[in-house]
Amino acid sequence: MSYPKVTVVGAGHVGATAAQLLLLHELADVALIDVVDGLPQGKALDLMHARSVERFGPRIIGTNDYADTAGSDLVIITAGLARKPGMSRDDLLEANSQIVRSVVEQAVAASPDAVLLCVTNPLDVMVYLARKVSGLPASRVLGMGGVLDSARFAFAIAEETGAPVETIEAVTVGAHGDAMVPLPRHSTVAGTRLTALLSADRVSALVSRTVNGGAEVVALLKTGSAYYAPASSVVRMARAILTDAGDTLPSCVLLDGEYGIDDVYLSVPATLGREGVRAVPELPLTADELAALRGSAATVAEALDGLGLRA
Repeated sequence: MSYPKVTVVGAGHVGATAAQLLLLHELADVALIDVVDGLPQGKALDLMHARSVERFGPRIIGTNDYADTAGSDLVIITAGLARKPGMSRDDLLEANSQIVRSVVEQAVAASPDAVLLCVTNPLDVMVYLARKVSGLPASRVLGMGGVLDSARFAFAIAEETGAPVETIEAVTVGAHGDAMVPLPRHSTVAGTRLTALLSADRVSALVSRTVNGGAEVVALLKTGSAYYAPASSVVRMARAILTDAGDTLPSCVLLDGEYGIDDVYLSVPATLGREGVRAVPELPLTADELAALRGSAATVAEALDGLGLRA
Protein backbone atom coordinates (compact mmCIF):
# COMPACT_ATOMS: atom_id res chain seq x y z
CA MET A 1 0.00 0.00 0.00
CA SER A 2 1.18 3.50 -0.82
CA TYR A 3 1.08 6.15 1.90
CA PRO A 4 1.54 9.92 1.82
CA LYS A 5 4.93 11.16 2.99
CA VAL A 6 5.30 13.37 6.05
CA THR A 7 8.50 14.99 7.26
CA VAL A 8 8.69 15.66 10.98
CA VAL A 9 11.39 18.22 11.76
CA GLY A 10 12.72 17.75 15.27
CA ALA A 11 13.19 14.38 16.96
CA GLY A 12 12.49 15.62 20.48
CA HIS A 13 9.47 14.64 22.54
CA VAL A 14 6.83 16.36 20.38
CA GLY A 15 8.34 15.31 17.06
CA ALA A 16 9.01 11.69 18.01
CA THR A 17 5.57 11.27 19.58
CA ALA A 18 3.93 12.81 16.50
CA ALA A 19 5.90 10.42 14.30
CA GLN A 20 4.74 7.47 16.40
CA LEU A 21 1.09 8.54 16.15
CA LEU A 22 1.32 9.06 12.39
CA LEU A 23 2.56 5.49 12.08
CA LEU A 24 0.11 3.93 14.54
CA HIS A 25 -2.82 5.64 12.80
CA GLU A 26 -1.38 4.54 9.45
CA LEU A 27 -1.54 8.06 8.07
CA ALA A 28 1.86 8.35 6.37
CA ASP A 29 5.40 7.18 5.81
CA VAL A 30 7.59 9.43 7.95
CA ALA A 31 10.98 11.07 7.54
CA LEU A 32 12.16 12.16 11.00
CA ILE A 33 14.93 14.75 10.75
CA ASP A 34 17.06 16.46 13.37
CA VAL A 35 20.41 18.25 13.53
CA VAL A 36 21.68 15.84 16.20
CA ASP A 37 23.54 12.96 14.60
CA GLY A 38 22.07 9.59 15.55
CA LEU A 39 19.01 10.91 17.39
CA PRO A 40 16.45 10.63 14.56
CA GLN A 41 18.10 7.45 13.27
CA GLY A 42 17.87 5.79 16.68
CA LYS A 43 14.26 6.78 17.27
CA ALA A 44 13.28 5.70 13.77
CA LEU A 45 14.94 2.32 14.27
CA ASP A 46 13.16 1.90 17.60
CA LEU A 47 9.83 2.66 15.90
CA MET A 48 10.56 0.19 13.13
CA HIS A 49 11.16 -2.44 15.79
CA ALA A 50 7.78 -1.48 17.27
CA ARG A 51 6.26 -1.93 13.80
CA SER A 52 6.87 -5.65 14.14
CA VAL A 53 4.69 -5.64 17.28
CA GLU A 54 2.02 -3.12 16.29
CA ARG A 55 1.84 -4.34 12.67
CA PHE A 56 1.32 -0.87 11.19
CA GLY A 57 1.96 -0.50 7.47
CA PRO A 58 3.90 2.78 7.06
CA ARG A 59 7.66 3.04 7.46
CA ILE A 60 9.91 5.64 9.07
CA ILE A 61 13.46 6.76 8.40
CA GLY A 62 15.69 8.95 10.56
CA THR A 63 18.04 11.42 8.93
CA ASN A 64 20.12 14.57 9.25
CA ASP A 65 19.87 15.33 5.52
CA TYR A 66 16.93 17.19 3.98
CA ALA A 67 17.53 15.31 0.73
CA ASP A 68 15.89 12.33 2.44
CA THR A 69 12.74 14.38 3.05
CA ALA A 70 12.20 15.21 -0.64
CA GLY A 71 8.71 14.84 -2.03
CA SER A 72 6.88 15.22 1.27
CA ASP A 73 3.17 16.02 1.19
CA LEU A 74 3.28 17.58 4.65
CA VAL A 75 6.12 19.02 6.74
CA ILE A 76 5.51 19.24 10.49
CA ILE A 77 7.93 21.64 12.17
CA THR A 78 8.53 20.91 15.86
CA ALA A 79 12.18 22.00 16.01
CA GLY A 80 13.04 24.70 18.52
CA LEU A 81 13.82 25.36 22.14
CA ALA A 82 11.23 24.18 24.66
CA ARG A 83 9.81 26.55 27.25
CA LYS A 84 11.30 26.23 30.74
CA PRO A 85 9.78 27.23 34.11
CA GLY A 86 9.54 31.01 34.36
CA MET A 87 10.05 31.44 30.61
CA SER A 88 7.34 33.11 28.56
CA ARG A 89 6.68 32.20 24.95
CA ASP A 90 8.08 35.59 23.97
CA ASP A 91 11.41 34.63 25.55
CA LEU A 92 11.69 31.98 22.87
CA LEU A 93 11.22 34.44 20.04
CA GLU A 94 14.73 35.28 18.89
CA ALA A 95 16.32 31.84 19.19
CA ASN A 96 13.46 29.95 17.61
CA SER A 97 13.08 32.43 14.77
CA GLN A 98 16.60 31.52 13.61
CA ILE A 99 15.81 27.81 13.83
CA VAL A 100 12.53 28.15 11.91
CA ARG A 101 14.17 30.21 9.15
CA SER A 102 16.77 27.53 8.55
CA VAL A 103 14.27 24.66 8.72
CA VAL A 104 11.77 26.25 6.34
CA GLU A 105 14.39 27.14 3.74
CA GLN A 106 15.71 23.57 3.62
CA ALA A 107 12.34 21.81 3.89
CA VAL A 108 10.74 23.84 1.09
CA ALA A 109 13.76 23.35 -1.17
CA ALA A 110 13.32 19.59 -0.76
CA SER A 111 9.49 19.54 -0.90
CA PRO A 112 8.21 22.65 -2.74
CA ASP A 113 4.66 21.28 -2.99
CA ALA A 114 4.27 20.43 0.69
CA VAL A 115 1.91 21.92 3.24
CA LEU A 116 3.81 23.37 6.22
CA LEU A 117 2.37 22.77 9.69
CA CYS A 118 4.23 24.59 12.45
CA VAL A 119 4.29 23.68 16.15
CA THR A 120 7.30 25.73 17.28
CA ASN A 121 6.63 28.47 19.86
CA PRO A 122 5.82 31.31 20.03
CA LEU A 123 3.46 29.78 17.53
CA ASP A 124 1.60 32.64 15.88
CA VAL A 125 4.83 34.54 15.16
CA MET A 126 6.70 31.44 13.99
CA VAL A 127 3.95 30.51 11.50
CA TYR A 128 4.00 34.04 10.08
CA LEU A 129 7.78 33.78 9.75
CA ALA A 130 7.50 30.36 8.09
CA ARG A 131 5.12 31.73 5.49
CA LYS A 132 7.34 34.74 4.77
CA VAL A 133 10.50 32.64 4.46
CA SER A 134 8.82 29.91 2.38
CA GLY A 135 7.12 32.20 -0.13
CA LEU A 136 4.25 29.68 -0.21
CA PRO A 137 0.59 30.64 -0.44
CA ALA A 138 -0.91 31.32 3.00
CA SER A 139 -3.27 28.37 2.53
CA ARG A 140 -0.29 26.00 2.63
CA VAL A 141 1.30 27.40 5.81
CA LEU A 142 -0.56 26.95 9.09
CA GLY A 143 0.04 26.19 12.73
CA MET A 144 -1.16 24.00 15.56
CA GLY A 145 -2.44 25.91 18.56
CA GLY A 146 -6.20 26.00 18.66
CA VAL A 147 -6.67 22.23 18.71
CA LEU A 148 -4.38 21.96 21.73
CA ASP A 149 -5.91 24.91 23.56
CA SER A 150 -9.42 23.59 22.89
CA ALA A 151 -8.36 20.16 24.19
CA ARG A 152 -7.16 21.77 27.41
CA PHE A 153 -10.45 23.64 27.71
CA ALA A 154 -12.35 20.38 27.15
CA PHE A 155 -10.30 18.71 29.90
CA ALA A 156 -11.07 21.52 32.35
CA ILE A 157 -14.78 21.26 31.50
CA ALA A 158 -14.75 17.49 31.96
CA GLU A 159 -13.02 17.79 35.33
CA GLU A 160 -15.55 20.38 36.49
CA THR A 161 -18.71 18.70 35.24
CA GLY A 162 -17.82 15.01 35.32
CA ALA A 163 -19.20 14.72 31.80
CA PRO A 164 -17.70 12.12 29.42
CA VAL A 165 -15.08 13.84 27.28
CA GLU A 166 -16.74 12.61 24.09
CA THR A 167 -19.80 14.75 24.92
CA ILE A 168 -17.76 17.94 25.20
CA GLU A 169 -17.14 20.40 22.37
CA ALA A 170 -14.78 23.15 23.47
CA VAL A 171 -13.68 26.09 21.35
CA THR A 172 -10.64 28.29 21.93
CA VAL A 173 -9.42 30.92 19.46
CA GLY A 174 -6.78 33.64 19.31
CA ALA A 175 -3.07 33.54 20.04
CA HIS A 176 -1.49 30.39 21.47
CA GLY A 177 -0.41 31.60 24.88
CA ASP A 178 -1.58 34.02 27.53
CA ALA A 179 -3.66 35.95 24.98
CA MET A 180 -5.76 32.95 23.92
CA VAL A 181 -9.55 33.38 23.92
CA PRO A 182 -11.58 30.41 25.18
CA LEU A 183 -15.21 30.76 24.06
CA PRO A 184 -17.58 29.34 26.72
CA ARG A 185 -20.65 30.46 24.77
CA HIS A 186 -19.56 28.30 21.82
CA SER A 187 -18.57 25.35 24.02
CA THR A 188 -21.07 22.65 24.92
CA VAL A 189 -21.64 19.60 27.09
CA ALA A 190 -24.01 17.12 25.43
CA GLY A 191 -25.26 19.97 23.28
CA THR A 192 -25.91 22.39 26.14
CA ARG A 193 -23.92 25.61 26.24
CA LEU A 194 -21.36 25.80 29.02
CA THR A 195 -22.72 29.20 30.04
CA ALA A 196 -26.11 27.59 30.69
CA LEU A 197 -24.60 24.84 32.86
CA LEU A 198 -22.23 26.71 35.15
CA SER A 199 -22.11 29.98 37.03
CA ALA A 200 -20.09 32.85 35.63
CA ASP A 201 -17.49 32.37 38.38
CA ARG A 202 -17.01 28.68 37.56
CA VAL A 203 -16.77 29.42 33.85
CA SER A 204 -14.17 32.09 34.56
CA ALA A 205 -12.15 29.58 36.60
CA LEU A 206 -12.20 27.08 33.71
CA VAL A 207 -11.09 29.77 31.28
CA SER A 208 -8.20 30.68 33.59
CA ARG A 209 -7.10 27.05 33.91
CA THR A 210 -7.17 26.69 30.13
CA VAL A 211 -5.06 29.79 29.55
CA ASN A 212 -2.52 28.49 32.08
CA GLY A 213 -2.71 24.86 30.93
CA GLY A 214 0.69 24.76 29.27
CA ALA A 215 2.37 26.54 32.17
CA GLU A 216 0.74 24.09 34.59
CA VAL A 217 2.39 21.19 32.76
CA VAL A 218 5.76 22.98 32.62
CA ALA A 219 5.66 23.69 36.36
CA LEU A 220 4.94 20.04 37.15
CA LEU A 221 7.59 18.63 34.81
CA LYS A 222 10.22 21.15 36.00
CA THR A 223 12.28 20.38 32.89
CA GLY A 224 10.76 20.48 29.42
CA SER A 225 7.18 21.12 28.42
CA ALA A 226 4.06 19.30 27.23
CA TYR A 227 4.36 16.86 24.36
CA TYR A 228 1.67 14.16 24.42
CA ALA A 229 -1.23 16.56 23.86
CA PRO A 230 0.68 18.77 21.38
CA ALA A 231 1.65 15.69 19.35
CA SER A 232 -1.92 14.37 19.40
CA SER A 233 -3.20 17.78 18.34
CA VAL A 234 -0.84 18.17 15.38
CA VAL A 235 -1.60 14.63 14.21
CA ARG A 236 -5.33 15.42 14.39
CA MET A 237 -4.66 18.27 11.97
CA ALA A 238 -2.40 16.08 9.84
CA ARG A 239 -5.21 13.52 9.54
CA ALA A 240 -7.59 16.20 8.24
CA ILE A 241 -5.01 17.36 5.70
CA LEU A 242 -3.73 14.00 4.50
CA THR A 243 -7.18 12.40 4.18
CA ASP A 244 -8.61 15.54 2.51
CA ALA A 245 -11.43 15.27 5.03
CA GLY A 246 -12.69 18.83 4.98
CA ASP A 247 -12.80 18.87 8.79
CA THR A 248 -13.13 22.25 10.49
CA LEU A 249 -10.63 22.58 13.32
CA PRO A 250 -9.31 25.57 15.28
CA SER A 251 -6.11 26.23 13.34
CA CYS A 252 -3.52 28.99 13.27
CA VAL A 253 -4.14 30.59 9.87
CA LEU A 254 -3.48 33.92 8.19
CA LEU A 255 -6.45 36.25 8.58
CA ASP A 256 -7.24 38.51 5.64
CA GLY A 257 -10.16 40.57 6.86
CA GLU A 258 -11.96 37.84 8.78
CA TYR A 259 -13.20 39.18 12.13
CA GLY A 260 -11.90 42.58 11.01
CA ILE A 261 -8.28 41.35 11.40
CA ASP A 262 -5.60 41.60 8.71
CA ASP A 263 -2.11 40.16 8.21
CA VAL A 264 -1.90 38.20 11.47
CA TYR A 265 -1.83 34.47 12.11
CA LEU A 266 -4.35 33.42 14.78
CA SER A 267 -6.20 30.25 15.69
CA VAL A 268 -9.78 30.29 14.42
CA PRO A 269 -11.98 27.53 13.00
CA ALA A 270 -10.65 26.61 9.55
CA THR A 271 -11.64 23.94 7.06
CA LEU A 272 -8.66 21.75 6.18
CA GLY A 273 -7.89 19.51 3.22
CA ARG A 274 -5.02 18.19 1.13
CA GLU A 275 -4.19 21.69 -0.11
CA GLY A 276 -4.04 23.06 3.44
CA VAL A 277 -6.61 25.67 4.41
CA ARG A 278 -9.74 25.47 2.28
CA ALA A 279 -11.82 28.12 4.02
CA VAL A 280 -12.11 30.19 7.20
CA PRO A 281 -15.79 30.19 8.22
CA GLU A 282 -16.45 32.99 10.71
CA LEU A 283 -17.98 32.26 14.10
CA PRO A 284 -20.81 34.59 15.15
CA LEU A 285 -19.16 36.50 17.99
CA THR A 286 -20.57 38.97 20.47
CA ALA A 287 -19.02 42.41 20.76
CA ASP A 288 -17.05 41.30 23.84
CA GLU A 289 -15.82 38.09 22.18
CA LEU A 290 -14.77 40.00 19.07
CA ALA A 291 -12.97 42.60 21.16
CA ALA A 292 -11.07 39.83 22.97
CA LEU A 293 -10.06 38.21 19.68
CA ARG A 294 -8.90 41.53 18.24
CA GLY A 295 -6.97 42.22 21.44
CA SER A 296 -5.27 38.85 21.05
CA ALA A 297 -4.40 39.75 17.47
CA ALA A 298 -2.85 43.00 18.66
CA THR A 299 -0.40 41.12 20.90
CA VAL A 300 0.74 39.02 17.94
CA ALA A 301 1.01 42.07 15.68
CA GLU A 302 3.21 43.78 18.26
CA ALA A 303 5.60 40.82 18.31
CA LEU A 304 5.68 40.69 14.52
CA ASP A 305 6.42 44.39 14.28
CA GLY A 306 9.12 44.04 16.93
CA LEU A 307 10.89 41.55 14.65
CA GLY A 308 10.30 43.72 11.59
CA LEU A 309 8.38 40.92 9.87
CA ARG A 310 5.53 43.09 8.61
CA ALA A 311 7.65 46.02 7.45
